[in-house]
Amino acid sequence: MARLFHRFDCPCCDPVVARRREVIRAGLGGLLALAVAPATAAAQAAAGGVRTVRIRRVQTGEAFEGVYWRNGRYDRDALRRLDVVFRDPSMDETTPMDPRLFDVLNTVARQLDSDEFYEVISGYRAPETNAARASQSRRVSRVSLHMSGMAADVRLPGRQSMGIARIAADMQIGGVGLYRRDGFVHLDCGPARRW
Repeated sequence: MARLFHRFDCPCCDPVVARRREVIRAGLGGLLALAVAPATAAAQAAAGGVRTVRIRRVQTGEAFEGVYWRNGRYDRDALRRLDVVFRDPSMDETTPMDPRLFDVLNTVARQLDSDEFYEVISGYRAPETNAARASQSRRVSRVSLHMSGMAADVRLPGRQSMGIARIAADMQIGGVGLYRRDGFVHLDCGPARRW
C-alpha cells in the first residue's frame, strides 16, 4: 500500500517542531542574558553605583565630564548635555543619543584603566552628512548607527587604536571598527561585531 505524503512529514513544516525551535531559541537567549548579566552587575558594582564619562569633541572643543547614571537610572540633564557635545557640528543638529553608547565608552575606559577624555571625532551624523561621507568613502556605511545616535568614532590620548579595539572587541559589548590609518576606533551599542 502506498503511503500518502503528509505535509507534516517534513520537520520544517511541522508546527510542533517549529514551536520546539522557538522554545529552544528563547532558552538560549535567556542563557546568554544570564551569562552577560554577572559581568554587567560586576561592572556596575565596580563603578560604585554611578557611571561617568569624559568626552571632548574634536571639532568644537566642547566637553562633558561627569556622572550620567546614578541611583539606578540615567541622569536626564547629563544626557541632554551629552547630546549637544555629540551633535552633528556640520549641520548643528542634535539628536537624543542612545545612553547605552555611554555605557560602552564607560566600560571600555574602565577596562583600560583610563581617566583621559575620549576625543570624539564623530558622534551623531545627520542623514545628509552621512550620505555625503558615504559618497566620498566606501568605509562609511549608508545605514550607519551614527545616524541613530548609537555610535561614536573616538580615540584616547596615549592609547593605541589597536589596543582600544582589541579590548572592546574582547568584551563583546557592541560594534568595534578599527581605523588604524586614521588613528581612531568606532564604538557602538549595536550587536557585537568587528571590522
